[in-house]
Parts: sequence; structure tokens; C-alpha cells
Amino acid sequence: MRRILARAAVALALCLLVTPVAAAAAAAEPSPLAVPADLRATEVSFRGSGGLAMHGTVLAPAEAKPGAKAGRPGIVLVHGAGTGTPRKQLLGEAVEFARRGLSVLIYDKRSEGYSLFDRSYSQLADDALGAVATLRTQPGTDPAKVGLWGLSEGGWVVPIAASRSKDVAFIVLVGANGLAPLRQQTWAVAAGLRKAGVSGSLVERAEPKLYTAIADGGMFPEPYYDPAPTIAAVRQPVLGIWGVNDLLTPPKETPPLFARALEAGGNRHYTFQFFPGADHAAHQTPDGGVTRLKTLAPGYADLVGSWVEDVTNGKPPTAQTNGPAPVQASLTVPMDPPAWWEAAWMQVVALLVFLVAFGAYPVVALVRRLRRASLVPVSRAARLVSAGGFGVVLGAFGYLFYVVMTGGKLAAPGPMVAGHPVIWVALQLLAVACVVATVRTALAWRRLRASVPGGERVRLGLLLAGGAVFLPWALYWGLLLP
Repeated sequence: MRRILARAAVALALCLLVTPVAAAAAAAEPSPLAVPADLRATEVSFRGSGGLAMHGTVLAPAEAKPGAKAGRPGIVLVHGAGTGTPRKQLLGEAVEFARRGLSVLIYDKRSEGYSLFDRSYSQLADDALGAVATLRTQPGTDPAKVGLWGLSEGGWVVPIAASRSKDVAFIVLVGANGLAPLRQQTWAVAAGLRKAGVSGSLVERAEPKLYTAIADGGMFPEPYYDPAPTIAAVRQPVLGIWGVNDLLTPPKETPPLFARALEAGGNRHYTFQFFPGADHAAHQTPDGGVTRLKTLAPGYADLVGSWVEDVTNGKPPTAQTNGPAPVQASLTVPMDPPAWWEAAWMQVVALLVFLVAFGAYPVVALVRRLRRASLVPVSRAARLVSAGGFGVVLGAFGYLFYVVMTGGKLAAPGPMVAGHPVIWVALQLLAVACVVATVRTALAWRRLRASVPGGERVRLGLLLAGGAVFLPWALYWGLLLP
């Protein structure tokens, strides 16, 4: 029951504050892609996990290069996060890889069984294996030389697929993550806030606490998935590619995690490459990873082409890392499951307490006014506790959800003062005023307790109970911290 309440609360907040994600589901009759004249495109269909009908396009050179061996290597491209992402999103990579002599399959990502709140990397891995099976049957493609390429979220998906099937000859990972999804996402949004100049409790405390609550409420898919055991089970050669200016995957921390896991499984056939001036997807970026240009990083497609040719011809690499050092301004922080007192259901309980405690005070006042039976308040500070408490709770959650949903790469926290968003500072000042008002109300009631009617005592008791809960709640969320 408490999990249902938590999910309902988080879902309601997200529904009010998040622009719905458009689902571009795989069409029953997909439109053929327009490709350059030096390439040919073949429309294909295959079955994904659960028998889902999926559609894709195979790109290959229109004519074989002089001296090329019969049977090209093939590569299936696996999308990053997003519901129903169309295959054309990866057309740029597909064109460049095909021009390097590969057969390349791109396909429309599923929307069925995949959403902002629910997804399965295992299911996506089976989709990818369905695509591999299809590409292995294509004319001109050597079935023993077909591998997988995964971007971002695909960096969790592709190792699962590779560990399940010997039909996968190699894997290429771009912007992949060796950390749990919740830890990565929390870091990405925090990094975006810091890049926007934010410091203090909003980024250090409130943002990770919100993600903890979202995950505990069941609204964050596979939050604690540990990729290390799966990576350790990968036996195929691995090419890992990261842009130096990756703002969505921590580029300093991830490659050592991949290397450690691969070597723990006895796999030393890996190459890690960093590209300067490149972003999360290894595309060129003019502003340190915020803006993604359409062009790939210089040398990226050439590396993929030559590396695949080598490994499929029996010349796998041996444990090497190349390129300039990546830029990562801050380290990730562990994101463990919450203690009972910070669980999502406790946050829901606190919200219900505030609703009753802060809401009863003005409702009773309104009823009394309608009955022409108003009483002189024990302290005018009580009104601030009620109104201010409501304002802080609603304002804090509203602003936090806005920050989270617009964070990543470069957040938009609004006007700033001394590294703190003006909105957050205003909420903090109001939170302090509420705490002070609660103390003043309690002291006034104590002085006048003999003359306070019984009904008013209940009303004040509820209000002060809400104020008492508000203090640790505001501390937890960083509203009373610098």
C-alpha cells in the first residue's frame, strides 16, 4: 500500500510538471529512409523480445571496394534512452560506418513496454539480438562478423546481449556507463546545475534526495542495476569511446570501471578511446558538451571501421587506452536505497501531515467567519506557519521537479545570487520564517493556555504538530542549510 501511495504521489507531480514524451512507435509500414547515392538501403523486419514486430533499415556500400574480401562485417546500432526513438536518429552514424565497409542495421526502438517510468534492459537486449539475427542473414554480410554498437543507455543493453549470445562477434560502446543508472542520472543533473553556476544545498542535498524518493517510489527504471557482473561476462573484443566533454556519463570514472570488470572476467581484448572536442555521443561540440553538432568527432568513424576490420580478421587489441584526458568537474556520489525514515512512503506521510496540519487552520477560520464566530488568534505568527508551510512544501517540490526535468548538460535554474537560485533562496528564507513562527506560536499558546477554548487547542495542536514535522523535513531537503 505504501509503495502504491508513493508511486501515485510521484506520478502526480511528474504528470503536472513534465512535458509528456512523444512516443514514436514502430510503424506498421515504415517509410524507407533516404540514403546517399554511394550506399544502398534495404528495409527489414524482425521479432524483438516477446515477439514484438520491429522494423529497421540495413545500409551497405552500393559497390564493393576494389580488393575487398567477400562477406562484410556487420554492426547493429542500439539507441540510447528514449521511447520509440526512430531509426533515423542514428542515420548519421550508420552512413559513416557503411562508408567504412560495414553492413549497418538501424531500427526503430520499441515503445511498447518502455516508458519514462518502466523499462527493461534485458528486454532491450533481446530486441538487439533479434536485429543481430536479421543482419546475419543479409546478402553480402558475413554472419560470423556481426557485432553490436550501443550509445548511452545502449551501453547497459549491449553487454547483456553480448553475454547471452556467441553470435555477437564484438561490441562498440559510446558514452557507456559503468555505474548504476540512478547514480549516473543524479550526477548528470548535478553536473548540469554546477555548470550553470549553482552551488549549495540545492545541488548537494535536495537534488539527490529527490532522485532517492523517485527511485524508492518505483518511478525510476532499474535504479540500482549493477553493470559490472554483466561486463565481466563479456568475452568479445570491446571498443569503448567517450567524448572528452561528456556531460551525461562521468568520463573519468566509467572507463576504469569497465576495465576492472572486463579483466575480472579474463577479457583483455579492449580498446578505450577519448576524442577531444566531443560530447556524450562522440559528436563534435563547440561549447564543452552542451551543444551537439551533427558531425561526428574527427577520426571516430575511421576508428570504428578499422577496429572492426581488425577484430573480425582475428587481430583483437590488447588492453589499451588512447586520447586526451577527459573533463569531469565533480565526482559521482553513491546512491544507496533509502533508510525507512527517508523512504518515499514517509515523504507521502509527511505531505499528508502538512495537508491536514497547515490546511485545517485556514479552513476552521473560514468556517468561523461564515458563522460569525471569529476568535482573536493566539498569535498572528500562526497564519505564517500555515500559509508559509504550504508555500514552502509546494514550492520546493515544484521547483525541484522543474530542475530535475530540465537538468543535464546545462540546467536552467533561473536568476542567481551568489551561486544560489533566487527561487531556492526565497524558499529557504520562507522556511526559516516558518520555523521561527512555529516557535512564536508555541510560546504565545503557552502564555495564554488557560484562556484558549478546547476547539482552538485542537486547531493549534495540529498546526504546531505540522510545524514540528516541518523542521526535520526542511533540514532533510536542505531548505535550512546553506
